[in-house]
Formats: sequence, structure tokens, C-alpha cells
Amino acid sequence: MIKFRQIVQKNIKGNKVLLLFVITNLVYAFMLLVTIPKVMRFSNGMALLDMMPGGYSAEYILTLFTTLGDEGRKAYLLNQIPIDMFYPVLFGISYCLLLAYVLNKLDKLHTILFYGCFFSLIAGIADYMENFGIIAMLTNYPNISNTIAILTNSFTILKSVFTTIYFVILLIAFIALGIKFIKKRK
Repeated sequence: MIKFRQIVQKNIKGNKVLLLFVITNLVYAFMLLVTIPKVMRFSNGMALLDMMPGGYSAEYILTLFTTLGDEGRKAYLLNQIPIDMFYPVLFGISYCLLLAYVLNKLDKLHTILFYGCFFSLIAGIADYMENFGIIAMLTNYPNISNTIAILTNSFTILKSVFTTIYFVILLIAFIALGIKFIKKRK
């Protein structure tokens, strides 16, 4: 744990955090504006598994993959998933460093609040597990394992929960930083 904290502390320079944040969000914007819409053209309005924070059933997966057809499944597997294999590591690291940066500005980096940095990393790991499950289901369609469907759904929900918790912590940290800044100016 001490080694991890040292690595984080060494990498929370403002320019580095900003650069990672920008790269992460450019990748996310590319998915939202290019790869996801490319797959959605085949979905007849059905949401992609990646975009369902509340989860989905095995029946939904089968209906979605059937609706996507060969071209849509190919677009999901060869266009969306490859880009989404970069995003989780970028999200995990850049948002971990962003929270650490803010905590450092609050003089709270060496408190229990530091553990909040792990939530973005856990969300990133869950995102990878979700992606591996989606790949397995796409490549085995129409023979989708119920176990893989349940596991993938679980990782989707875990990703959503940890992402939400992380952003609540980050929001509170930013509010505290704003209050500190206002008090300092007075």
C-alpha cells in the first residue's frame, strides 16, 4: 500500500494529471460519438450492454445480438470493443490521479480518503471483465452461456456502482477544494 501511495504521489503533477484526463476523455468522446453510434445503427434502438448501468438479462443479450445481425455484431466486436480496451486503463489511472491531486491540494492525501482513489481502478477492472464477457458472448453467438451472461452483467453493475461511488467522492472533494479556495481568498 505504501508503495502504491508513493507511485501515485510521484505522478500527481498538474500537467500529467491534466494530460491523462484529456486523453481519457477524448477516447470516451470517440466511443460516444463514433464507435457506439456505429453499432447502434444496427440495434433498432436497443442499448448496448456497455451502456446499461442497471444491468441486463440473458434474454436481453440474445435479443440485442439477434437484432444487431452479423454486421452489427461485427461492428461491436471489431470497432467498439477494441477502443473500449484502452478506455478502462485510462479511466482507472487518470481518475485515480485526479482524485489524488485534489486530495493533495486539500492536504488529505495521507488520510483514509486516499482509498477513494481505488474506486476508479476497480471500475476499470470491472470494465475489462465486462468487455471480456461481451467478447465471449459475441464470438459464441447464438450459443451464449448463461454463466457468462450472468458474470458479464455482474461486472457491468460493479463497474457502474464503483464509477458512481468514485464520482460522488470526487464531487465532494471538489466542493471541499472550492470551499478551501473561497476561504483562502477572504
